[in-house]
Amino acid sequence: MKKLGKRLSKAYKALEKEKLYTLKEGIDLLKKNAAAKFDETVEVSMNLNVDPRKAEQNIRGMVSLPHGTGKNIRVAVFAKGEAAEAAKKAGADIVGADDLAEKIQAGDINFDRCVATPDLMPVVGKLGKVLGPKGLMPNPKLGTVTPNPASAVTALKAGQVEYRTEKNGIIHAGTGKLSFKTEEITKNIEALAEAVMKARPQGIKGTYLKRVAISTTMGPGIKLQLDEFNNMG
Repeated sequence: MKKLGKRLSKAYKALEKEKLYTLKEGIDLLKKNAAAKFDETVEVSMNLNVDPRKAEQNIRGMVSLPHGTGKNIRVAVFAKGEAAEAAKKAGADIVGADDLAEKIQAGDINFDRCVATPDLMPVVGKLGKVLGPKGLMPNPKLGTVTPNPASAVTALKAGQVEYRTEKNGIIHAGTGKLSFKTEEITKNIEALAEAVMKARPQGIKGTYLKRVAISTTMGPGIKLQLDEFNNMG
């Protein structure tokens, strides 16, 4: 077993192993035990009683965090003409069509999110094997395939994040930076949790939310009480 460093060992010692903390208590602990030399991301892990192999239980969506992510999100947009110009004005970092596709095929993927207008999806579709595994493929259900890419760029830049279930039914998402105020982190986590709870598939019987934990990029997970989450949605 890998030996824990002094910083991480100290963080684990501050936790009561079997205790379930309130959201505020959890955030306070994250802040109290922070020792990294950079502004860590506050991450949320939600373990759901779903089977992502079933299409109707593969939960995926977008949610706007009221206080943003604290990250500078680089957005690439596939668009032409007026839509391309509008996307540039909205703050898109990269805008193009066939020329952008050629760069991506060559391995030049210097962006975090990708948006496309419907008319350029035949071009984007050819990049599925490149963008798909990286989670960058535009999707109409997520609002990233749209005739109004400028609005999508604005939302992404303002703190809109994607959530989706992994193979084991767990959703992981970043919800801001540790330097944020406790109230800001709380509101961001609540926004994400509310979206996930509202996305509960109709076929799920009994327990939907099994476990919730929060952590920082370099810190241990802190298990949270479920009551305040079960009342959402």
